[in-house]
Amino acid sequence: MLRDTTKRILDVAVSSVALVVLSPVLIVIGVVVASSSRGGAFFRQQRVGRDGTPFTMLKFRSMTTSQDTRANAFTPGQRHRITTVGAILRKTKLDELPQLWNVLIGDMSLVGPRPEVPQWTKVYPKRWEVVLSVRPGITDPASIEYRDEESILASAEDPDACYRDEILPRKLDLSEAYVRNRSFLGDLAILIRTVVAVFGRRTGPSPPIQRQSQP
Repeated sequence: MLRDTTKRILDVAVSSVALVVLSPVLIVIGVVVASSSRGGAFFRQQRVGRDGTPFTMLKFRSMTTSQDTRANAFTPGQRHRITTVGAILRKTKLDELPQLWNVLIGDMSLVGPRPEVPQWTKVYPKRWEVVLSVRPGITDPASIEYRDEESILASAEDPDACYRDEILPRKLDLSEAYVRNRSFLGDLAILIRTVVAVFGRRTGPSPPIQRQSQP
């Protein structure tokens, strides 16, 4: 499909240039992360990609290591494990920069539904079939709307229930809408919105999207 080919060409071009240009920054961040706490520079975790294919997603490590992370799990609301350096990386989204490698090798795209760990793709499986029909991305409308997700989960009585019953359904609303309406210009708009969300003034959440009935 021409649209997918164009998107892939853009992904390869941007990620390869960005990795070269940002290589000094990546090296400095890696050294700072590795020297500030135990666990190395990178966080590697299995995520579910296009057509349900698992892949290893990279991030700069922003939390202390735990058995859960080594077991490819995701436990919402564990803010106490975020390191001092990690808090800065998360706020500026610099922890996501290693995913440019995932984009270059074809696991991810610059824009697309954020990849989940296997445990959460088993919840609402019919909806995930739609979302996983495209490559996951570094940014998407859901990641913009829920850029303060950690704060929401940290204040919840039951973080797991909050994520499963409130946040995840809304993310799937946004991801399904992206899959239905994706376009080259739409992706550029999401990239701009991401920059504004990270470095600009905070705005309110997007209005709810009416969910389609499931077959």
